[in-house]
Amino acid sequence: MSESRLYTFSQETKDQLRKFRLGTSRAKTPLAKIYQIDTKTQEIKPSSDDTYSDMLELADELPDSSPRFILLSYPLTLASGRQSVPYVLLYYLPVNCNPNMRMSYAGAVELMRSTAEVNRVLEIADAEDLQEIEGRLKGED
Repeated sequence: MSESRLYTFSQETKDQLRKFRLGTSRAKTPLAKIYQIDTKTQEIKPSSDDTYSDMLELADELPDSSPRFILLSYPLTLASGRQSVPYVLLYYLPVNCNPNMRMSYAGAVELMRSTAEVNRVLEIADAEDLQEIEGRLKGED
């Protein structure tokens, strides 16, 4: 349980995580929020107040060489015709990121998953991977 002492969430961030999860469970469009680790305080917090509904816009906001956590609620219709709104954590880990940042995020991914109450974690290596996210979500159902 060392990661729980190493990384923290403010109460405000915990409240935002809960509100986002509950508020997106019946979403009609994809909704995403980007989170990062503050390197000075080791606090996991939103990188901005923005909520993204466009995957291209979300991709544009991801840094080229720094990892991020992305909470994503993505409504889709399954092959059976059933509606589903998977709530997942995207672990964005660019190939060319700094090894120290890579280790920080690797150490925090499980804490982020449990605090955000997400069932699945999908790793993506670059922003283009967001274009295939629907296929990955459907393939894992």
